[in-house]
Parts: sequence; C-alpha cells; structure tokens
Amino acid sequence: MISLIIISGRSGSGKSTALHVLEDMDYYCIDNLPVSLLEPLILRLSKEQVTQKVAVSIDARNIAADLALFPEIMDKIDSHIVNIKIVYLDSNGPTLVKRFSETRRKHPLSDKGTALREALELESSLLGPIALMADLTIETSNLTIHELRDLVRTRVTGERHEFALLFLSFAYKNGVPVDADLVFDVRCLPNPHWKANLRSLTGLDEPVRAFLTSQGEANAMLADIGNFLTKWLPQFEANNRSYMTVAIGCTGGQHRSVFISERLKQDFESKWTNVQIRHRELSKITSSRS
Repeated sequence: MISLIIISGRSGSGKSTALHVLEDMDYYCIDNLPVSLLEPLILRLSKEQVTQKVAVSIDARNIAADLALFPEIMDKIDSHIVNIKIVYLDSNGPTLVKRFSETRRKHPLSDKGTALREALELESSLLGPIALMADLTIETSNLTIHELRDLVRTRVTGERHEFALLFLSFAYKNGVPVDADLVFDVRCLPNPHWKANLRSLTGLDEPVRAFLTSQGEANAMLADIGNFLTKWLPQFEANNRSYMTVAIGCTGGQHRSVFISERLKQDFESKWTNVQIRHRELSKITSSRS
C-alpha cells in the first residue's frame, strides 16, 4: 500500500518546510511534480509491491490547464493501491506579502505586468481545485517555522520523529569531536591513570567504576551534567532537533570520560527512548588489537 501525501498551497505559506519535514521522516519527496505525472508515478510505485511513503508538492508552477484537471485525475486513481492525503497550506495576503518582502524572493507568477498581490490572487484561483479537495488545511499566518514543523509531524503523519541522544567519550589529546553538540570537560576529576592497578583498565571495568564512584567530585559532576541535560534537552527537542551528541572528554579518553558517559546513558535511558553510546578512543584500541 502506498501512502501518498500531496502538499499544496500558495507560495510563501510553508510548502518547502513541510516537504523537508516529511523527507526527514523517510518519505520519498518530489518537489513541483507536474499534475499530469501523478497517476503514472503511482502506477510505477505500485509495481514494486512494497509499502512506500511518498510526498509530492504540487503548486502554481504547474501548467494552469493541468491544475484544473486535478479533480479528474484524482478520480482515476485506484484507492486500493494508494492512500492519499491532501494538505493545503495558506496564509493571509499581508503575511505572504511581508514574507516575500523579507526574503526578496520572486513570486513564480509575478512579472513586469503582474504585481505581487495580483500574483497571489491568481495563484489562489489556480490552486482552488486542490484547496477544495484538501483533507487538511493549515493556516500558517501566525505559526513559527518550528510550530509548522511540529504540526506536520503530528497532524499530517500522525507521528513524531524520534529524538536520538548519543553520549560520546573522547580524549582531548586527540581533539574534540567535530560532530559534538554539547561538550563537557571532566579532566578535573581524579584520574585513575595514576593508580598503578587501574592504569591498564578502562571506565568499563568494575575497579575503575568503583574508584570513581567513591570520589565526591565525580558524583557532583554527574549530578550537574545530568541536571543540565534534564532541563535543556526537552528545549532542544522542542526546537525540532532530531538528534543530540553529548561529548564527554578527559585526557586519554579511557577512564573518566568513559565512566561518566556510561553513567549518563544509564540515567537517561529511563527518560528517552533512543539513547546510544560510543567510546571513540576505546574503539580505536579495539581496532588496533584486532
């Protein structure tokens, strides 16, 4: 069964934003699909006989005569092979004029003889057949881009993109990870490296864990980082972040950063559904030994 979402609406209303959200949610997306190719696309996809998620944008860049045929083309599509949802985005005229003024973009229907306001009115007329058939109309005049993204996730697809949290331990001597979103330095904690019986071990080994657990500074650091993340990670997610890499660094990336990362992973597994961990330097050690 093919799940097809048709995104339409006047220019500046947020169609590109909606399509990008769907793309992030693993939809196969096509921007500015000619209406005449809608039925051939569905027939082609149906031959693959697998469940597919597809989203297309159809707007005033289409041939006007084709847009008028949209209802007729939709009637020909077999509802047994495709589940179609039509989403129409729009904003009021002053808001669209303001958006075009701020971005200095050219409206696709405006030219030397057609002013922006006239182009918007013409666009509304051309897209009328699609607007009338919409399953969902979203008025975006008073929405921020983040609110629009969230609406598309919840109302259009009925799902939310899962927030992925990765704890990454590393060694400062080898550089800070370039993909880190947040970095915490734990080099101020007591270093197991200076304990002869612990030097060859890692933060994954019980003797090292026991040593660091007995250190008040380590427990205080864990509590402070945990409280910071508990407070601010929901804000990052609300701001439409789909992933966050929290890097924990110490000198060699073997003891303290590994221990702190592991403890944080354990603590946050009860709060988030997708929590991962990676130890950059330990991975290098494993690779060199294999």
